[in-house]
Parts: sequence; structure tokens; C-alpha cells
Amino acid sequence: MSSTPVSAEPRYMRTSFLWMSFGVLHLLFFGLLSPLIFTGEVLSDIQFYRQWAFEGIDNGHWQGISTAWVYPIGALAPMLLAAVFGYGAYQFAWFLIFAGLNAAALAVLTKQRTRQRFIAAYWWMGITALLGPVAVGRVDGLTVPLVIIGMLLLARRPVLASALLAAATWIKVWPAAVILAALAVSRRRLTVLVTGAAVSAAVAVVVAASGGLRYLLSFVGAQGDRGMQLEAPFTTPGLWQAILGQSGAYIFEDTVINTREVRGAWGEPVAALMTPLLALAAVAVVVLLLWALRRGADAGSLLATGSLALVGAFIVFNKVGSPQFMLWLGAVTAVGLAWQGRSWRVPALMMIPVAALTTLVYPMFYAALYDDLNAGVAAMLTVRNLLVMALFVWAVMHIVQLARTGRTVNESAVLPEQAP
Repeated sequence: MSSTPVSAEPRYMRTSFLWMSFGVLHLLFFGLLSPLIFTGEVLSDIQFYRQWAFEGIDNGHWQGISTAWVYPIGALAPMLLAAVFGYGAYQFAWFLIFAGLNAAALAVLTKQRTRQRFIAAYWWMGITALLGPVAVGRVDGLTVPLVIIGMLLLARRPVLASALLAAATWIKVWPAAVILAALAVSRRRLTVLVTGAAVSAAVAVVVAASGGLRYLLSFVGAQGDRGMQLEAPFTTPGLWQAILGQSGAYIFEDTVINTREVRGAWGEPVAALMTPLLALAAVAVVVLLLWALRRGADAGSLLATGSLALVGAFIVFNKVGSPQFMLWLGAVTAVGLAWQGRSWRVPALMMIPVAALTTLVYPMFYAALYDDLNAGVAAMLTVRNLLVMALFVWAVMHIVQLARTGRTVNESAVLPEQAP
């Protein structure tokens, strides 16, 4: 893909049109959220974020400090920031944070005014639109722009980039996949390691000063007793067993953590295997990355592809299958497109049905899935999960391809000054 200056491109490739598109998208989000904003209500999991924030503000009972918590302690930061205008304006404040972070990511993504970068930006906005309910309704939607900025700045501003990635990991664990890829292939690995350790130490000091050090890592074991969530990739066979009435599989609603799981049949044995399988998959990807780097593969290509492979592993081999996980794939694919262009057209195209099917399943027809065991909705979910697995396989095979060639495999390689 050419890196022709945008000034030589059609109007839709110009900065003004790009930002107008961004504005239209976020005005659409605002419009859809306005019934909630103007009535003081909130969307989806934001109800829990608001509850946790004001429990701390009003009663001094802080999640992750006063008690164990399912999220890393850094997640409190945006939840508290969204409380700045008060209880009733919480959804509006959350939307402003979401839009502001997205604007920052878009600015960094398109700072180099090339066709390749602009296409990646439009693609990312499209995926964000398709995943709209979970993009604006979950804390993951705030970590995505942080990861995009962190990956893009790693070469030129390694300390800032590493700090952003570490901060994002303390909000939601998944950016650790990108950090792991950077530690494996980046020339800035020492900076990534030291900066990440410094951010983590600062977080620990703040939590210790607040009296909650014993709960600092409580999120690590928070998922340990969970079963296979309804939407997780490896739950798919059990879901069909439940639909077909075979082997005693059934849908279980866990009201404590607000999730649905497939229990019975192979549900419990499969759930017990997920954590070790995830660890093995992550180790295998890191080994592949180190092998490819030793064979002379381009570090920028490996960072993008390794991040996609590790994020894919975090999703495929996970007993949890929340819809917002697809945002993770969108973030690293956007950076891959920005850096690698046409060689990333396969994951870019695959992500479109992944995002669309995710939203069709949740929130549009989710009740039909868990209440009625609707086979049509289950079929959509099955296709989505197969596509996610295929994305993971594509990333792994692309690492192997990079290792075999020992160089970037497409004509739009990361420029030397961009290589992380």
C-alpha cells in the first residue's frame, strides 16, 4: 500500500473529512445515549462503575482497597473521574472520557498523514461503531485508545508509551499481551520493563498508603471459580449440547457476577483446562516471536503480529467470553493496518463480521440465547467464535511466515524510525 501524502488523495482522505467522520460517529453515540444521559441513567456495566465509585466517595468503601475486586485497582481512576459532575451526570462524563481518549488515539494514529494511516483510522472507527454498546459501555473501551497510542509511540517516545501500556494494564489486564510482545521483540524492551515496573511500584505505594495492599492482586484469582461463560470460544460445543438437550449441559445464571455459564457435561473439565492452556499458548507465541526475531524478522511486524497472537490467545483460551474482548482485537488490528497495510487485510476483513456478529448476539439477541436457547443466535455466536479462532491461527502463521522470510513480507514495511 502506498504512503502517498494525503494532499494527493481524494477529499475523503483529508484531515478535515477524517475529523468530521469522527465527530459524526461520536454525535451518533451521544444521540443514542441521550435518553440515559438526560434521565440520569447509565448503560450496561457503567451501573456497576457508578455504584463502586460512589460507594467510595460517600461511604469510604473502596473496591480493591477495602475489599477484593474483580478489576485491577487502576480501573478506579476512570470510574472516579466519571463522577466529577455528580451521580446523575455519570453517563455524560463517561462519554466525554471515551470520546476524548478516542480523539487522542486518532490524532496519534494519523499524525503521519499517509493513506495507510488514514485507512487504519477509518477502519478503527468502523469497528468501534459496530461494537458500539460495549465500546462505550465497558471500561475496555477506555483501554483501547491507550493501547493504540502506546503501540504507536513505542519507537519515538518509549517511556511515555510504556507508561501508557502499563497504566492500561492496571485498568484491565489484557494490554499485558502487548507488553509481553514488546518485551519479546522490541529494542526498547528494557525501557518497557523498567517503566512498567515503576508504574506498578507507584500503584502499589498508593494502594499500600490507602491500607489496601493485601487486595492489590485480588483480581488475579477473581475468575478462578468461574465456569465456562456462555460466549467463550471453547464453550461452543457445550452450548450446542444444551440446545440439543444432550449430556446434561445447561445454562447457569451466576447472579453474583452477573454472567451466564454452561454447566454440566464437559463444562467443568473444560473450565479447569482453560488457565493452563492459556499460559501454554502465551509461552508458545513468545517462543515463536523470539525464534522469528533471531531469524531477522522485522521487529515492527513482529510486535503487531505478536500482539494480535497474544491477544487472540487471551480470548480463545479463556473461560470468560465477554463481548468487549473483541475491542482488544480491534486495537491491535488497527495498529497492524497502520504499520503493515495490505498484508493485514485478512484480519481487517475478518474483524468486520466478528464485530457485527458480536453486537447481534450481545446485546441485540442475547436474551433469546440464554432464555430460549435460540439455535439461530447460537449459530451466529458459533461463526463469531470460529472467526476469532481463525484470527489467532492467522497471527501465529504470520509469525512463522515472518520467521521464514527473515524480513517484512510486504511492500509497506515499518520505516526504520518507526520500528519499536
